[in-house]
Amino acid sequence: MPRAVDGTRRKERRKKILELAKGYWGKRSKLFRTAKDQVMKSLVYAYRDRRRKKRDFRSLWIARISAACRAEGITYSRFINGLQRANILINRKALSNLAIQDPSAFKILVSKAKETLKV
Repeated sequence: MPRAVDGTRRKERRKKILELAKGYWGKRSKLFRTAKDQVMKSLVYAYRDRRRKKRDFRSLWIARISAACRAEGITYSRFINGLQRANILINRKALSNLAIQDPSAFKILVSKAKETLKV
């Protein structure tokens, strides 16, 4: 039985990998073997970083809230503790947006947290 070397299935498989490698640098986008290796590694990075993105954004929000809190004379941890004791349930993304876009509303939250901590 003759060996198939130029069949459509083989071309489709290679074309699919090279399409995924479009935009890569040098032979990583041109040669099948190097493109295949890079595509596999890129897919691993993509999977890992979809989870990591959530961590990165949370730490960014916390840094922004912390900076705004320190401007008001309170630490981040005491601020969050004050909000929890006051039963103010608001997530860090919303707090971060408040600190940036509506500083007066953020000041009100800080004052509520400070009042709760004093009691």
